Amino acid sequence: MTTAAAEELAFSGEERAIAEKKRLALAYLCEAWDDALAEGVDPEILAHAALFTALSDLICTYGEEAVADLAKGLPARIQAFEFSLVRTVQ
Repeated sequence: MTTAAAEELAFSGEERAIAEKKRLALAYLCEAWDDALAEGVDPEILAHAALFTALSDLICTYGEEAVADLAKGLPARIQAFEFSLVRTVQ
């Protein structure tokens, strides 16, 4: 096996590992979300708390400027339906 082929396999293995971690993280968050809803927390309050927690953690890791740059791209991503679970076609 060539070095390039080995690097490609390692990279795809790393990508798979990251994808699995993302799937696991989403499963945990969905479970916690459902538990909070069952306890009577309003979805809007839960969403604000989740956004605050996520942004705070990102700022601790990457800093305010990097997170502000990330946030600047959110309107276009929202309008492109990247975060929409149900799409209505008119």
